[in-house]
Formats: sequence, structure tokens, C-alpha cells
Amino acid sequence: MQKSESHRGVQMRNKLTDNCDLRTSSSAQVKHGTTVQQSKSSSSTSSPESARKLHPRPSDKLNPKTINPFGEQSRAPSAFAAIYSKGGIPCRLVHGSVKHRLQWECPPEKLPFDPLLITLAEGLRETKHPYTFVSKEGFRELLLVTGAPEKAVPLLPRLIPVLKAALVHVDDEVFERGLNALVQLSVVVGPSLNDHLKHLLTSGSLIIIKSKIPTYCSICC
Repeated sequence: MQKSESHRGVQMRNKLTDNCDLRTSSSAQVKHGTTVQQSKSSSSTSSPESARKLHPRPSDKLNPKTINPFGEQSRAPSAFAAIYSKGGIPCRLVHGSVKHRLQWECPPEKLPFDPLLITLAEGLRETKHPYTFVSKEGFRELLLVTGAPEKAVPLLPRLIPVLKAALVHVDDEVFERGLNALVQLSVVVGPSLNDHLKHLLTSGSLIIIKSKIPTYCSICC
């Protein structure tokens, strides 16, 4: 009996010792985890960037890094650029070693001028490559095809406002492309352009043209 009781006492003490060890290790793990979490939270909140996220300043709403309505990425592509990227212009730019050229998907004389010629005229206001070259060269080559006068004359009421927009543009290169296109168009359609000059050379556009080419205007006026 005494041996069994002593044996039971030893077992009880062992169990109590094991329980104490488990409690001690678990509490140590909890304390360690809490310490790590507190150190992470303290290090994250101590940085100025995280503090700015927790307590945003009113000026952050006007920060150009987060809100930039005038940035390139926020601007939608122009109508001509969108049409060109979707394959709406039946030609592509071929880069040469000396100069560039256009490669048409089919002979230009087989293409309808409406609305291709007007779309190319709208592209004259572009300021980025390759749109500048495609619109300028495409407009010129389309007017060189056989039967161009018969196709271009009916489009004059819609072409003139587009060319006028290029002539009053603030960019000098856009103005030059618009003026060259107007000269090319006048060679093709001849006197048919006269009835539309009053819409093209209004007082406002004439003043802008004078400021860009005063010698030309002094001769005309």
C-alpha cells in the first residue's frame, strides 16, 4: 500500500510539473508574439509615410503625385490617334534609312474620300509622331490620285472648318501643315474653293495668320 501510494504521489508530481512547464512555455510564446507585434506596429507607425497614411494632411488631396488632371496619362487619346490605333486609317508608316513613307493597304485611288480625307485633315492638328507624318503625307497623297477633284469638291463644306482649326492653332508646325494642306487642296479643286474662303478667312483667323506670316498677308491684303 505504501509503495502504491508513493508511486501515485510521484505520478501526481510529474503531472503537475509537466503542466507548469506547458503553462510557462505557452505564456512565454504569447509574450514573445506580443512583443514582436508591438515592435512591428511601433516601427510601422514611426515611419513618416505610415504616419501620413494614418493622419492624412489636407494638402495631400492636392498633391500632384496623387491627383494630376493635366498629366499625360490622364488625357484621352485624340480622335485621330484613336482611329489610327484601331486601323481606321488604311495606311501605315514605313521607317526608311533616309526618309519615311506611307504604305497603303490598297491603292489610294480606290479609297473613298468620305470620311478618309476629313479624318486626315483633322490629324493635321496632331503634335506627336507618327500621327503628324501620317496625316500630312496621307492628305497629300490622297489628293494626287486620279479623280481627286470630283471626290474632294463635295467635301469642301466639311473640310474648310477642319483646316481653319489648324490655321488658328497655337503650334507653328500645325499651322504650317494646315497651310500646306490648304494650298494642296486649292490646286486640286481650283475655283470651287473661292466660295468657302469667306468662312476660312474670318477676322479672327486672319489676325492669327497675319501674326504668323506677315509678308504673305501684306501681299494678300
